[in-house]
Amino acid sequence: MRKQWAVVGGWLLAALLMPNVVAAVERAASRHPPGAAIASAHVLATDAGFEILRAGGNAFDAAVAVSATLSVVEPISSGIGGGGFFLLHDARNNRDVFVDARETAPESATPAAYLDKNGELDADRATNGPWSAGIPGLPAALVHLAQNYGKLPLKNTLAPAIRIARSGFEIYPRLESGYGSRREVMERYRGTRALFLADGTPPKTGEIFKQPDLARTLELLAAKGFDGFYKGEIGNKLLAAVEEEGGKWRADELAGYKIRERDPLRLEYRGWQITTAPPPSSGGVALAQMLQILEGWDLSKLDAAHRTHLITEAMRRAYRDRTIYLGDPDFVKVPVARLTSRDYAAGLRATIHPDKATPSALLPGLPAPLEDDETTHFSIMDVEGNRVSATQTVNLVYGSGMVAPGTGVLLNDEMDDFALKPGTPNAYGVMGFDANAPAPGKRMLSSMTPSFMESDTQLAVIGSKGGSRIITQVLLAILAHDAGLNARQVAALPRFHHQWMPDVISAEPGALDTDTIKALQAMGHTVNAGESPWGILQTVVWDKQANVLSAGTDPRNPVGKAGVVLTP
Repeated sequence: MRKQWAVVGGWLLAALLMPNVVAAVERAASRHPPGAAIASAHVLATDAGFEILRAGGNAFDAAVAVSATLSVVEPISSGIGGGGFFLLHDARNNRDVFVDARETAPESATPAAYLDKNGELDADRATNGPWSAGIPGLPAALVHLAQNYGKLPLKNTLAPAIRIARSGFEIYPRLESGYGSRREVMERYRGTRALFLADGTPPKTGEIFKQPDLARTLELLAAKGFDGFYKGEIGNKLLAAVEEEGGKWRADELAGYKIRERDPLRLEYRGWQITTAPPPSSGGVALAQMLQILEGWDLSKLDAAHRTHLITEAMRRAYRDRTIYLGDPDFVKVPVARLTSRDYAAGLRATIHPDKATPSALLPGLPAPLEDDETTHFSIMDVEGNRVSATQTVNLVYGSGMVAPGTGVLLNDEMDDFALKPGTPNAYGVMGFDANAPAPGKRMLSSMTPSFMESDTQLAVIGSKGGSRIITQVLLAILAHDAGLNARQVAALPRFHHQWMPDVISAEPGALDTDTIKALQAMGHTVNAGESPWGILQTVVWDKQANVLSAGTDPRNPVGKAGVVLTP
């Protein structure tokens, strides 16, 4: 609040000297953004979005182009064989909406289907091949955005992705190393071998990677909409591919996939209005809890060790509740109102000792499932004030590893995000509860946290990849924006994370200095400060007072691009 009063006081002093300043500021604050901004994890995707904006599209049209292009150039992270969440602001109607395109479980995906002959979880079936794949949601989301929010037809907005799939793009190191880490799995499947070993050798950095089958699939999606993917030629090939590899999908459940529009979660933090993801994302609930716990302190007045301690304790409590209570709201009762109330946060805050860590073992429960960090995010704002914060994924590196022959579609392995056997660790060594058990048509729990934050003077669109660490990355980004960092600084900020179990603070190099680490250890925290950097955060910011637009893409990802194009 001191910072905000200082800003207000400065403007009042200026107003005494120049009577027209206040009116000018009010006019600036009421304008639309001076142009458009896009931040995504690949330069080709960002460029595709701007191409569509130049062709007369809005932010939602650009989102279709960016999403589809990322599906082409980032198969390691996302694709039309997966799913995602799209947080939208429709400026014309002043309406926020959350588009849930999370994958759904097929009827065959009962818990018993994932047990071996000894009754133990079959980890290979849960993470690789057809049994690991949920019914994809991303193609339906692209159709939904185009039909309900965009200005242009899919034949226009999918054109950049189709062009790049057909002509190819240059393979970058993460694609090569990711293939190496999953090669044994990927080369089990006929369709994957045909795509990734087309010249007889695995992908190499600098080579041109072409996907003609994926181009054809995107063309059918553009021409026929929903039916172009979920029915007809592509739908039949997907069903045949799953059956060929021993899986079980039905034509009616593929054709019956439905987008869910949900009301976003909203909360206030220190003068900011935060709009974020509701269940089946766990991100918004956890974010609300952490921010409302932390608003009890003025973090700017604390030393680095105590600030980190309190943020960690807030993380610890939010992740514990994530484990126990959250799942698909269409199938289980999720106590969102209680978990996100200020009274509940005050109660959690009261359990935090100002100078001592709370052992996670004293907070009863079991750790929750999460998706791998091979996810992607993009943020968009257009000149009309429309905005999109979108996160999409296929879960593990290259998803299930299985490409359906003749489609170019790499299937997800999101079934492992369910609690397939209660009390048994999944691929990431964590466990889940009945709230997140699989059922036909049910959506698995996610950590994806696309968000907006807005004050009287600024507006930011934020999101990241990073599995269970997405939520804490968005938290730190919100705290950094509140502290006055710009878009590039927020995207580059070193990160730390705690998710209740394991009971350790994970930190990137440079996130915590030596004295802070020692002080945290003295409080009882276990600190691992030597972890490799994680996540790829994207943010765009509109300074409404100065009417300046900016964008930041994570420097941890050298092929990402953030751009601003001002209107003439």
